[in-house]
Amino acid sequence: MSIKIDSRQLYLRVIDEIKRDIENGTYKTKQKLPSEFQLSKLLGVSRATLREALRVLEEENLVTRRHGVGTFVNPKPIFSSGIEQLNSVTYMIAQSGKTPGSQFLSTELLEPSEDERLKFSPKEICSLVKIERVRTADNEPVVFCIDKVPKGLVPIDLINKKDSLFKLMEDFSGKRISYAVTYIEPVSYHDRIYEILKCDPEQSLLLLKQMHYTDEDEPVLYSVNYFRSDFFSFHVLRKRL
Repeated sequence: MSIKIDSRQLYLRVIDEIKRDIENGTYKTKQKLPSEFQLSKLLGVSRATLREALRVLEEENLVTRRHGVGTFVNPKPIFSSGIEQLNSVTYMIAQSGKTPGSQFLSTELLEPSEDERLKFSPKEICSLVKIERVRTADNEPVVFCIDKVPKGLVPIDLINKKDSLFKLMEDFSGKRISYAVTYIEPVSYHDRIYEILKCDPEQSLLLLKQMHYTDEDEPVLYSVNYFRSDFFSFHVLRKRL
């Protein structure tokens, strides 16, 4: 399986070769790759070149390297979307060809903190509905959601009967979510969330914190969503000004 000679840097050719082997099934999802010594011999390159290629593949989320254990092929995300596209989790799961569902963990009324009052300003809020749910795809847990909505915008008694909070809010109060301001943050291991989503400790999560607004710029929903990275991937379209 040694690499054919071409004019590109050697580590780029190694990347392409490993990608081809993953795509054609030589290396399957969650399978451990040969050791660095074995793989460098198979490809006919130095271990330094191989390590640079594996570093790039890990940055692209195609593999995971576990120190002292080895390198493993990551599952290919089932749903990929531009993060500039605002869709409900229900819609995203359905678009992947799977059946969306929800497991409700809790619903409670809270007095908003000062930070939460600022998030929803200039709208004055006296009470928030906090909803914790696990979103499923074909009954497999894929997203852990914490949603906070001002009281009166959704019917509390119907929350556990509807999958899409976007649609429930629009049908009940006429508030249509049109855009969101999103922040992405790194996620460290969290016992409760990883157990709920049935994640391996080494698996990464994508944390999106979003404030949702109507066409009239009214803040109506604050969400903290933990996405399993083996199911979802997001990209951003950037244009040069």
